[in-house]
Amino acid sequence: MTVRRDFQEPPRSRPDLVIGREELFTSAREQLGRGGSVLLHGPAGIGKSTVLRALAADYGGAARTVLRCSATESESHLPFLALADLFGLVLEDVSAALPGAQRTALESALTGRGESTLQRDGLALRLAVLSALRVLAAKGPVLVVADDLQWLDAASAELLGFAARRLGDTPVQMLCAARTEGQEYDRHLPASPPDTLAVRLGPLNRTQVSALLDHRGYTPLSRSTIRDIHRTSGGNPLFALELGRALAESPARPRPGEPLPVPTSLRALVLSRLEMLSDEARRTLLVASAGARPTLALLHAAGREHAEAETAQAAALGLLATDPEAPALRFAHPLISAALYAEAPAQERRAVHAALSTAASDPIERARHLALATTGTDPDVAARLAEAGALARDRGAPSVAASLGLLAARHTPADSAPGPDERRLQAAEDAITAGEADLARDIARDVLTRATVPAERVRAWMVVIEAAGQALGDVDAVFPQVLADAGDDPRLLAQVYYQLAWRGLVVEGDFAEARQEAAHAAELAARGGDRRTELMALSFQASTETLMGHPDAPATVKRALKEPQDPYVACHHNGAGSARFRWLIMSDQLPEARATITALLREVRRRGMVESEVHFLRFLADTELRSGHCGRALDLARESLRLARDSGIGEGASAMLASLAEASAGDVDRALALAREAADHAEVDGDQMYLSRALAALGYAQLVAGDPAAAVRSLRRVRELEQGLGINDPGRGRWHGDLAEALVRIGEPGEAQDVIDTTRAHALRLGRQSVLAVLDRAEALVRAARGEHEAAVVRLTSVQDRLGRLGYGLEEARAAFALARLRAQSGAFPRTGARPLPGPASYDEAARLFRRCRALPWLRQVDAAATAGPTAAQPPAAAPAAALDALEGLAAMERQVASLVMEGATNREIAARLFISVKTVEATLTRVYRKLGIRSRVDIVRLAAGRRTT
Repeated sequence: MTVRRDFQEPPRSRPDLVIGREELFTSAREQLGRGGSVLLHGPAGIGKSTVLRALAADYGGAARTVLRCSATESESHLPFLALADLFGLVLEDVSAALPGAQRTALESALTGRGESTLQRDGLALRLAVLSALRVLAAKGPVLVVADDLQWLDAASAELLGFAARRLGDTPVQMLCAARTEGQEYDRHLPASPPDTLAVRLGPLNRTQVSALLDHRGYTPLSRSTIRDIHRTSGGNPLFALELGRALAESPARPRPGEPLPVPTSLRALVLSRLEMLSDEARRTLLVASAGARPTLALLHAAGREHAEAETAQAAALGLLATDPEAPALRFAHPLISAALYAEAPAQERRAVHAALSTAASDPIERARHLALATTGTDPDVAARLAEAGALARDRGAPSVAASLGLLAARHTPADSAPGPDERRLQAAEDAITAGEADLARDIARDVLTRATVPAERVRAWMVVIEAAGQALGDVDAVFPQVLADAGDDPRLLAQVYYQLAWRGLVVEGDFAEARQEAAHAAELAARGGDRRTELMALSFQASTETLMGHPDAPATVKRALKEPQDPYVACHHNGAGSARFRWLIMSDQLPEARATITALLREVRRRGMVESEVHFLRFLADTELRSGHCGRALDLARESLRLARDSGIGEGASAMLASLAEASAGDVDRALALAREAADHAEVDGDQMYLSRALAALGYAQLVAGDPAAAVRSLRRVRELEQGLGINDPGRGRWHGDLAEALVRIGEPGEAQDVIDTTRAHALRLGRQSVLAVLDRAEALVRAARGEHEAAVVRLTSVQDRLGRLGYGLEEARAAFALARLRAQSGAFPRTGARPLPGPASYDEAARLFRRCRALPWLRQVDAAATAGPTAAQPPAAAPAAALDALEGLAAMERQVASLVMEGATNREIAARLFISVKTVEATLTRVYRKLGIRSRVDIVRLAAGRRTT
């Protein structure tokens, strides 16, 4: 098919979102932009056609003519069919310009008239295709779009290859897609120009599969189901969409432990080769598909005597992947295993599970197979499954424990003790631990439809509340119901008031209320003999008091750490260990904080506590960032964010910390985007506490990006939020120094000093030494802005040394940078009669310290300052005494800007020299005009020349 320049592809076939392919899309688009050609390749269903259409839609407008063909397997034996698709509609446009023999040959091939074939008149036809492309290219660029290149008929492929090798600088580009199973794309290159870029499309990760399903409207699917879809599809977009569609349309979900149902559309796609297997080999593969980690030994134990020969037959057909080094058998694609299992009759599947229930060596696997081999309730089977779930929980596999718990509930008789709902609730709690909040919520809601026992109802409500995460405002209506269910039972009420403490903090933003509710919960739990809830409440109370700067915080931390301890609470992200970590890091005990959080992270990983892992990765990243190990902090923050997005847990908090790490060691633009994302999460959740943290990260990123005015706006809001929340400990967000520095940069040293004085009072009371040092650094900048340069240098020198001894490497480097910048600026603008500032005016020390921290954005600022140094160091032309007298009434920043205007510097040049934004220069000049009673830059220049202004 031929497409003219003004052709617009129908919206339904123009994907606006190429999920998971952004980088390769950009790479291919750049290749096309350079005048090159692109070959997309990968296995069936991997998304080649989607990317091809997106590229064609995106780049096609640059071509005058777009020639298209899309081959199919059933038509691949028809000669010249692709050639007819490409040139059929432009034959009239080009035939008149072709020599007679070439025109005849091309018309004959396209229309089927006459006797000409590739064999009889091959050279004329080859030259005709080449000439036709040149004729079209003479009128403007040509883009050839060919999908499913592997099905291109041999005659058309040969002709395209002949022309492609001879086009040279002719503006003809090719955008093709071909199905390949491995890397054997090179067999398709002969049909493409020599400069073709081959781009392989690989599988999507779980997050991308989730985004794809969501984009197509399959939103009711739980995260655990999406995990299964990703595993079964192998990350193949087509397979994932088909599985998602089948599940979304199905009224029933797969039962625990069972593979996903595979729709007929996919079964036919992957099982055609099974027809060549013997019946016995097919049964052997069915056993392998049911096993978690099938080996030849397992197959033998399950009664498959000829497993070696039968698996070899399957491998020869491409159904099994061969790896001599790996003891386990592996299907060539996970979908083959799932489709094979789905195709088997239910009775045959149960027989396979029965065989594996005795053949498997692992007790968890044996119990799972026993459950899948059993129909109806069976107390013995249920008991074995519950034991297996406890073993999985102890091994750190809570997701497996949740699945086994649901199987146990299914086989538990209604009159048993424990009953089926009690086992379901245990499964829900395991799902919470595993980070599968939506599964947990669904289980708890199901139990609540029939539970009448108060303890079971409260337990279910607790799961619903836990599953809400930071969005506690979404479950506000739950609290009156759960209070009614708890009655006057102190043990049950303790759990409710613990959650009410969280609500007071997250929803109401009231630290005092949260502390009071937590203390009440701890008292109730102690009265009811619930040590776990007591410890959780005490840990929460300790953390809240720490953030408030409350004098009881150290004593409450000790109470939370008092024996007897609960192992779960000890390593929970809201438990006693976490409370101790917060106290350590806010007290500047960085080595102890690192050791504490590292041990906690190791333990939660062993236990499979996904939510705690997300938070502890973030805590460790924060510790490394404070210590000046910015590269390590960035790696940890990115890992935390990936896990948070994958599990749907703590995304806002992880984005906040990732923003701080990116601004310190990575990409500042990404830091800004992440901070805004974190703020959006907090706004949606109604979480005032994390909103202040997100805005503090945004202010820091804006400061690093060179936009102090924006930083001031963000950080002023943080100050208002934290004052309203009752947060008085400046060690929590550590944004106060950034606000003061930003205020100095926009010419507001008075407000900066107010921030410093207020914060210093709290820091002195709480002994926050690093905060005091950072405040002293900011105060040095205030003094410099007021012209007290020597005092500022002395203060900065002391601050740098103190921060180095405390172990705050990045803050130490920032102090060194401020010191170097002050000396350079003082050299650029000497004051009459002033002595030179002590120390060398060099950026080497700051560069060394930032390099040690791997603080790349800051290092780039140092390089820029050092490069501009010689220019900035040139003194301004001497101004008359009248001009100097007029400038005396200005603030330091205003004097510097006015002096540079006197030199003739533009606003952009002034911004570069003073390391401020152009907007700040403009705002400063407005104040200068007002104070000097003038109207424009011209008046400042006249003032410099000693003329009277009009």
